[in-house]
Amino acid sequence: MTDTTDILTARRVAGSASTDGRPGSAPTAALAPTGLAVEHVREPLGIGVAEPRLSWHVAEADSGWEPGLAEVELLHRSAGTDTGTVAEVDVSGVLVPWPFAPLASRERATWRVRTLGVDGTATDWSEPLEVEAGLLSDTDWTASFVAAPWRENTRVDQAPPILRREVTLTGDVVRARLAVASLGLHEVTIDGVRVGDAELAPGWTSYGHRVRYLVHDATPMLTGGPRTVTLGARLGDGWYRGRITWDDRVRDVYGDRLALIAQLEVEYADGSTETFGTDDSWRAARGGILLSGLYDGEKWDGRVEPDGWQAVGFDDAAWDAVEVVDRPDAALVPFDGPVVRVTEEREPVWSRRWDAGAIQLDFGQNLPGRLRIRNKEVGPFGVTMRHAEVMQDDELATRPLRTAKATDVYYSGPGDDGSGTWQPRFTVHGFRYAEVEGWPAAELEPGDVVAEVIHSDMRRTGWFRCSDPRLEQLHENVVWSMRGNFVDVPTDCPQRDERLGWTGDLQVFTPTAAFLYDCAGVVRSWLRDLALEQRPDGGVPFFVPTLPDSDPAGHHAAVWGDAATLTPWGLYQAFGDQGLLEDQWASAKAWVDGVLATSDEALVRVDGFEFGDWLDPLAPPEDAAAAKADKYCLATAYSYRSTSVLAQWAAVLGHTDEAAHYAGVASRIRVSWQDRFLRSDGTVIDDSQASSAIAIVFGLVDAAGPVGARLSELVRENGHRIGTGFAGTPVVCDALLLAGHPDDAYGMLLEDSCPSWLYPLTQGATTIWERWDSLLPDGRVNSGGMTSFNHYALGSVADFMHRVVAGIAPASPGYRTIRFAPRPGGGLTSAGATLDTPYGRASIDWSVADGTLSVSARVPVGATAVLDLPGAAPIDLAHGMWEASVPV
Repeated sequence: MTDTTDILTARRVAGSASTDGRPGSAPTAALAPTGLAVEHVREPLGIGVAEPRLSWHVAEADSGWEPGLAEVELLHRSAGTDTGTVAEVDVSGVLVPWPFAPLASRERATWRVRTLGVDGTATDWSEPLEVEAGLLSDTDWTASFVAAPWRENTRVDQAPPILRREVTLTGDVVRARLAVASLGLHEVTIDGVRVGDAELAPGWTSYGHRVRYLVHDATPMLTGGPRTVTLGARLGDGWYRGRITWDDRVRDVYGDRLALIAQLEVEYADGSTETFGTDDSWRAARGGILLSGLYDGEKWDGRVEPDGWQAVGFDDAAWDAVEVVDRPDAALVPFDGPVVRVTEEREPVWSRRWDAGAIQLDFGQNLPGRLRIRNKEVGPFGVTMRHAEVMQDDELATRPLRTAKATDVYYSGPGDDGSGTWQPRFTVHGFRYAEVEGWPAAELEPGDVVAEVIHSDMRRTGWFRCSDPRLEQLHENVVWSMRGNFVDVPTDCPQRDERLGWTGDLQVFTPTAAFLYDCAGVVRSWLRDLALEQRPDGGVPFFVPTLPDSDPAGHHAAVWGDAATLTPWGLYQAFGDQGLLEDQWASAKAWVDGVLATSDEALVRVDGFEFGDWLDPLAPPEDAAAAKADKYCLATAYSYRSTSVLAQWAAVLGHTDEAAHYAGVASRIRVSWQDRFLRSDGTVIDDSQASSAIAIVFGLVDAAGPVGARLSELVRENGHRIGTGFAGTPVVCDALLLAGHPDDAYGMLLEDSCPSWLYPLTQGATTIWERWDSLLPDGRVNSGGMTSFNHYALGSVADFMHRVVAGIAPASPGYRTIRFAPRPGGGLTSAGATLDTPYGRASIDWSVADGTLSVSARVPVGATAVLDLPGAAPIDLAHGMWEASVPV
């Protein structure tokens, strides 16, 4: 490592009044706060807490201006109380406690904020934001769950139903809210117009504990005088009743009947209100969806879709009366993360006719979504659409899908006039390539077949750039793998017969995920289910939501179960949400206590099922767990890591005694790990990249000692090719850097022979693969029965790219203090990153030329930073734009 002998100075730019790294004295001005949010939601309709936390940030301020307190003003409250109240609050603007009386169910409150400078000045007031509470009590629901009648012994014939009811509005509607939940998936309409734009609603939760509802603003669809409207709904199997996992027999996991609960509440101009809810007056019939499955796809037949059923006056006398079914034991809870939406559309980059007239299409990107087709034919029209991630021998390579059919079928109905479009409603596929059979025209025209990209509509927050386009493409592949696998639940893959919320995958990917997107809402919902499904002995299911009788081998598997501790801790570092730590404390403590209770007397893991360094490249295709790293060496290392984190976690929450206890236990584990897993020469007994790297990064050994030296040797002996799986991959580059071997870290990052991060790029990859060699050098698909081309776990190296290559990381939770510490190498001449932190936008860019490293950095208002450049002592930075340079 370079000695820190140079004196680093930084120059403030862009209107700075100071040039020496200290805040300037004048002028003192700041823009009004922006980015207002409630909890982790920027569209807070139907929020699920009575005292929601508030967030905002000041986008820009002059160099001499420093924030003091903030004032939050309650402009309006539908209950009429506290209006005009101004409360002084914490200036941080990050998840600030609600400063007013709690909200009641359905209550609306409009607030705005301004920030006060320590010099007595104040910003302008922000634009206002309205928050509206959802149905906070079970007694707020007057509607019932309703289902189509059940026909005995016809399970195969139980097509997803359609439901309808006409209601008469007795006045001029000025406000309308529609709250909807379902057992299965739903799409609701008013007079045939879809309400909201959420896909696959209400998503997937642990149905035995939680069923989520969404609240929609239906006002624009119902304004006007007294009139009759039709409420309609389609249901789909989804995760509730559809097949789940690789076993085709695993169906009806949560129940065998689809059901809907919908409650429309309207307010009339005269102040009166009226509620219309699902009850026994609703009617049910079979619609055009014959089969609906997330894995197998959707089959639509317009010939059986009742024509005009969503219109007022439709004769539904022949329809069945619905049955009111028992409300599930699970709690009805509000949606607490961004919904799944269509976020992008992509035209094919090429298409061609193939066998028997089928048209093959390449969309240029492996993506999560579905096809939308344009029906240009008048009269009978039918197509079959198949999907795959890769091609082999000029055909769709469907073997990696295993038993998932990934096929959609469409038949036109008699009412189709050749001007409409169709897309499946209740399925999603992972694909780059598609094949359309039955297309009547000789060629496709633009817009005939479009891929709709579908995933949780999270706000993008982080970007990376550098002088090597290969690394930029690698980073883009990581982004797309996150998009592909954050479809309400953070899954392992979006295409085959699995698509489960594997705990280990997310645990290693959490720091990367929290940089790329504001994923706090999605992951927090998932963590709630993890805690609910945790075993009495603290064991964590291998995937969440889990399935009855799953994971029979045990639930204390390291790396995977450590999601109970390390994923909440990672989110806390990124978003500064201490409330999350409070909510997940019992779960994290139960996990650590369970691991300790099932260890030996020296607190070493010695038996039980372990995944180990899953998908080590040396593992044979048929045995992904056959890694070089010793499973119990890794498991004990992870026990140390989670126990150490729990000690820090306890300190944050003020649990002083528990902080001391777990810190002491962690010290014991460290000594035992060294006694059991280090050889006499100080290196790790299994001589693996994974165990060596984890030992260094977790702090089990001195990075400058024998383990670091041996790791460098192992990497060099392997030609800088990867020798790690899911456990070792996130940390191997960091370990090399800590051990004083940055050239080896960059050597691994930039290697492009198999196995390596860049090898898939040589094969045209647009996402991160599950295996290092999912596609073999000869272009053939790996023979393993578990081969996906869209897994994000091995893309966790992007965290190293953000923190080390670009040089931005949190020095304190939520980036209240930012660490700018780029470590150039690998022949790169420039790199940078931009991150929308909870305090506003931060960025760093560096370049190397003529022996000088030049850096520019941006620190948001309300945050500070540490600038740490090679060969110089770190310095502190206030908010603003900064430039600095050092010789390299």
